[in-house]
Amino acid sequence: MTYVIGAPCIDVMDRACVDECPVDCIYVGERSAYINPDECIDCSACEPVCPAEAIFHADDALEEDHAFVDDNARFFTDVLPGRSSPVGNPGGAADHGDVGVDTPFVAGTPTR
Repeated sequence: MTYVIGAPCIDVMDRACVDECPVDCIYVGERSAYINPDECIDCSACEPVCPAEAIFHADDALEEDHAFVDDNARFFTDVLPGRSSPVGNPGGAADHGDVGVDTPFVAGTPTR
């Protein structure tokens, strides 16, 4: 399994996790960040630096966080609004740049 970014990140996106990730697998949407489950090496470096405490291991997801586990994966496998192809596994967020769009699940979450 992998690490996942949940609800506390929406509209916050501190990006400390992005800076800390040794494999550059945290991609930035418009309102939230997402961890690529195929690129994550399960090192947990991102979890303690998140000031919003939004990062958790998928195996430890609480019932209310299960939707974020599935949605995090969909960010990479589904075609996001306004895009012609899925994000996929580009091999690094820095070279890819901010995606600038979220999954419909996150985009539809009420603003804080």
